Amino acid sequence: MSQKLQISILDSPPDLEADTWHSFCQKNPFTGPDFLQTLHTSTCVAPDCGWHAQYLYLQDEHQTPLGLMPLYLKTHSRGEFVFDMAWANAFERHGLAYYPKLVCSVPFTPVTGPRLLANSLQHKRILAEQAIEVAKKMGVSSLHILFPNHEDLNILRACGYMIREDVQFHWENQSYENFEHFLKQLSYDKRKKIRQDRKKVLAADVSFRHLRGRDINRETLDFFISCYQNTYYERGREPYLNDAFFHTYLQKCPENILLILALRNGQPIACALNIIGNDTVYGRYWGAHEFIPGLHFETCYMQSIEFCIENKFRYFEGGAQGEHKLARGLLPVTTYSAHWIARKDFAEAIEAFLDAESRQVGKYVDMLTTHSPFRQTG
Repeated sequence: MSQKLQISILDSPPDLEADTWHSFCQKNPFTGPDFLQTLHTSTCVAPDCGWHAQYLYLQDEHQTPLGLMPLYLKTHSRGEFVFDMAWANAFERHGLAYYPKLVCSVPFTPVTGPRLLANSLQHKRILAEQAIEVAKKMGVSSLHILFPNHEDLNILRACGYMIREDVQFHWENQSYENFEHFLKQLSYDKRKKIRQDRKKVLAADVSFRHLRGRDINRETLDFFISCYQNTYYERGREPYLNDAFFHTYLQKCPENILLILALRNGQPIACALNIIGNDTVYGRYWGAHEFIPGLHFETCYMQSIEFCIENKFRYFEGGAQGEHKLARGLLPVTTYSAHWIARKDFAEAIEAFLDAESRQVGKYVDMLTTHSPFRQTG
C-alpha cells in the first residue's frame, strides 16, 4: 500500500459527508450511512450482542476519505444468512477456535450489494487486501465477505479469497402493464394457483394498503413492529431489530420504507416491511396476528410485485432462500460470499468443499430453470 494512504480501524461507522458515503456505496440503501449507523445507535449491533465493529477506513495523507469496509469481529454466526456452522464444528472437533472471526456484511440483511465501499478499483483492492492483513494481526480464524456485488466479487477473487455460491429468488419486471398482464405470462397451473390463493384471502374479508414514507404514522409502525416481533417469538427467538431501529430509520429515510398492511374488516391483522432502493424493492420483514391461508404469500410477495408493477420498479428481491417463491414468478439468482481462512490445511479442505458445493448449486439452478413458472413460447 502506498505510504501516502492510511488505514484506520473504527469501532463504529465513520461520520462522513452523506454525499461522500453515498458515492462509495452507489446509493445502495443498506450500505448507506443511515441504515448502518441506525443499526449502531439503536444498539441492535453492539459488542453485547456479538457484533464488534472493526470498520476499515481508508484515507489519503490529507485525511480525505477514500473508502471503507463494514467489518465486524463476531463471536457467533447469527444474523449472517451464509451458514458456516459446519466449518465451526470442524474447527471445534480439532480442538481449534473458530470464533472470533471477522465478517464484512450488513448485519441481518441477506442482500447483495457493495462491500468494498470506494470509488476506484485500486482503493477497493486495497480494502480487500488490508482486511486480510487485519485478520492476520488479530489472529482470527477467518474472514468472510457476505453478499458482495459482482464488481467487488471479482476483486475479492483476484485477491485470493475463496468464493462460495448460494441461491435466492428474485422477480424482474418485464414492463408489465398491470398485475393481470404479469399473471398471463405464467403457466396455466401457476396462474390458477395464484388466483385461487388471492380469492381465499379476499373471501376472508382481507384488504390491503400500501403505505410509504410520511403516510406511515407511529401507530401503524408500532403495529408492524408487533407483527415482526411475533414472528420471532413464535419460533422461540429474540428479534434482531428493536423499536428504536425502526422508528429512527423511518425518521431518517421515510421514502425508503414501504409497509404493506393487511386489514380484516378494517382492522390490521398483518404487515410486511419492504426497503426501497433505486430500482429495486427488497422484501425484508413480516408478521401476522391472525392465521389466514395464503395471507403470508399475498402480503409478502403478490402485493409487493403488484406495487413494483404499478410504480415501475424493475426488481423485487424476496429475501433469503425459499424454493416456494419460484411458483410465484420469482426466479433463481446466484448469490456469493468470499472467504479467507488463516490455517492452510483448513483452507484447502474448505476450498475443496466449496468447489463441490458450487457444482451442486449450478445443478440446482439448472433444475429450477427447467421448472420455470412462465409460459414456454416459441
